[in-house]
Amino acid sequence: MLLYIIISIILLFVIVTFAVLQLPTFGTEPSGKRLERMKESKMYKNGTFYNIHNTPSITKGYNSSKVMLDFFFGKKDPNLYPKKNIPHVKTDILSIPKDENIFIWFGHSSYYIQIDGVNFLIDPVFSNYGSPLPIFNKAFKGANTYLPKDFPEIDYLVISHDHYDHLDYETVKELRHKVNKVILPLGIGAHFEKWNYKPEQLIEEEWWTTVELKNNLKITFTPARHFSGRKFKRNNTLWTSYVLETSDKKIFLGGDSGYDTHFKEIGNKFGPFDFAILENGQYNEAWRYIHTLPEEIPLVINDLKAKNIIPVHSSKFALAKHAWDEPLNKIQENSKKEYFNLLTPKIGEVVKLNNKDFSFSEWWK
Repeated sequence: MLLYIIISIILLFVIVTFAVLQLPTFGTEPSGKRLERMKESKMYKNGTFYNIHNTPSITKGYNSSKVMLDFFFGKKDPNLYPKKNIPHVKTDILSIPKDENIFIWFGHSSYYIQIDGVNFLIDPVFSNYGSPLPIFNKAFKGANTYLPKDFPEIDYLVISHDHYDHLDYETVKELRHKVNKVILPLGIGAHFEKWNYKPEQLIEEEWWTTVELKNNLKITFTPARHFSGRKFKRNNTLWTSYVLETSDKKIFLGGDSGYDTHFKEIGNKFGPFDFAILENGQYNEAWRYIHTLPEEIPLVINDLKAKNIIPVHSSKFALAKHAWDEPLNKIQENSKKEYFNLLTPKIGEVVKLNNKDFSFSEWWK
């Protein structure tokens, strides 16, 4: 009798898991012509995309089982979550003239750039959870005040990789009727086609590909050191950073990346950069190959030859165990030691990209 009960429980678990994985939020795996094109990529081999250098998911010297146990059951920083609502500004984006050159951050890695009459929405996550189901990674209070309805028509929706805290199904579904084109790395187009985006909307490329955009702007897909995947299989889609070029500005869109030689290569090919939007937060020494550590940020800045730094990937979700405000405190300390120009706008605060000087409050304090 006990055996039948155990078998029934296992069977039920398998059925429920299978049913959940059919939900549209999980997307789908690349196939057909898309898969054939992926196989032509130098970074794709034996069904998997690879980084430039070997990139273990766990840092050498750490035990993956212990890291996982510590992540879920270990001691957490008492300030992992903010005690008060995250300060923010509710800007009326719809009323901003199209000829203004601006940047607006929405918490974590979601932001909006409008430059030379063209607008870009990068890695938008406007759901209350940075996860496939409304269970994990709930947004901090005050950090999720923008919705798809707050945006005008989007010239280019830009996706760096397909992790849930960067590619949110509910958000891109609601944005679909506003989006002209989607810029995304190889393989991720499969998710978008499943979600009823048209193939002709998708600009889907690999590293070192440059694409001509509206109004003589250019965007180049550049390397990052990370990984991908929305179900159990990893790295069946590519991850990327981007270089956005206008007639008089160069902007680095960093995505997620551990430190490696690619930053110097990008800096040598495209630098100096007027602005670098860099991952700063959700780090751990055990994940140093796939997320930049605070002490490595000055190295990245130097490699890129970046003039103005805008830190992102913080202040909305607790995906690591450090205090919620630690990333901003540490990068501020580094900016004073290393003398780089740090821009720290509040969520929703407008940054005017044509300004020569910038001043922002220490709002996280």
